[in-house]
Amino acid sequence: MSKIIDEKLEGLFQDVVKRNPGEVEFHQAVREVLESLGPVLVKYPEFGEHKIIERICEPERQIIFRVPWQDDAGQVQIHRGFRVEVNSALGPYKGGLRFHPSVYLGIIKFLGFEQLFKNALTGMPIGGGKGGSDFDPKGKSDGEVMRFCQSFMTELYRHLGEYTDVPAGDIGVGTREIGYLFGQYKRITNRYESGVLTGKGLDWGGARARKEATGYGAVFFLNEMLKVRRTPLAGKTCIVSGSGNVAIYAIEKLQQLGGKVVACSDSGGFVHDKKGLDLALIKQLKEVERRRISEYATHHKRAHYVAKGNLWEIPCDVALPCATQNELTGKDATTLVKNGCRAVAEGANMPTTPEGVRVFLKAGIAYGPGKAANAGGVATSALEMQQNASRDAWDFEFTEQKLAGIMKGIHQRCYETAEEFGTPGNYVNGANIAGFIKVAKAMVALGLI
Repeated sequence: MSKIIDEKLEGLFQDVVKRNPGEVEFHQAVREVLESLGPVLVKYPEFGEHKIIERICEPERQIIFRVPWQDDAGQVQIHRGFRVEVNSALGPYKGGLRFHPSVYLGIIKFLGFEQLFKNALTGMPIGGGKGGSDFDPKGKSDGEVMRFCQSFMTELYRHLGEYTDVPAGDIGVGTREIGYLFGQYKRITNRYESGVLTGKGLDWGGARARKEATGYGAVFFLNEMLKVRRTPLAGKTCIVSGSGNVAIYAIEKLQQLGGKVVACSDSGGFVHDKKGLDLALIKQLKEVERRRISEYATHHKRAHYVAKGNLWEIPCDVALPCATQNELTGKDATTLVKNGCRAVAEGANMPTTPEGVRVFLKAGIAYGPGKAANAGGVATSALEMQQNASRDAWDFEFTEQKLAGIMKGIHQRCYETAEEFGTPGNYVNGANIAGFIKVAKAMVALGLI
């Protein structure tokens, strides 16, 4: 019976590919989830009767719009904006905005699809969505970024609301961009609706620990995986890809829990410091001066920088991919396992290719997929929504405590679900199945909408 179900799922996947041509990242995200669901449809045949999978794979709304703006030289520039509202069975759409030249509809749909199950795993009342533009804020003046954000929000605002759709930041969208977006929303609507955007500045409705949340959360999840295996994080040699917000705060929490982080990277290459990375210097270079990670080696002669090098060739006990999708290949995964890596927690969205995931699962290492391990960011965004709704503000320690509890709960749900469905220790199946069942049950309860 399971084989028949699996063949049916293959047919559903081919329908998704046919309906969404050229969107390879979306296809990858859908297939990765469908590969886990055969046993679920055996246990819950009503999900098949209600066409839950077909409905989940078709976003409720896909919004594409033109974003015209004027640069500092007076030249008119045209970009494309997106908001894909995937599913609202559990609550208002929730998911970040990404400003990066690689953005197109397939990227946004993959991110939104992942976001739906990630949000479900948090246990918070939020649905899934994602948005963004092919605009690149790098190298732009504050005035140019402001004018772009204002034009972007002038179209998007009509689709948003604290009970409808609540964006946040992602790659290329930080507190500066959220500020310009929120200012334009307030200007157009004449409402100070704090809960319509998260990732705001602390002086105007933001949540403490939001900046740290995704990186911290990935390490909290990692630590829970290691606890199950009775292995301490303290003393472990760690590598972290990226040097943006997620990577920096993953490094910070790893160091706080006793891990020794020896390498990180950016799009130009990686820096390796055998004595352990100087986090204060990384923050100065990346957060304050917005410089390249290569300059780390000019401050610490013991470190060396490898332009266009492969970070995953560095021997380690723990690896955290925190940069972007499909950055860690099957070959890289094989190298990591061969060199002694025993735990991987994804801080980015889908950073490991399907071949890499198979290597990790076959090797039996502790592997935390992004939809579980990096859910700390959106969980804290939901906590920001709570604070905005109650006109309250929590301190850092209380918020971090709430985050740690949420990540512990996500780990427990994934771990127990994997065991229930016959694949103990497989967090990929655990995350996919637990997230899917929660959304599916809500969809059945709400009827055909």
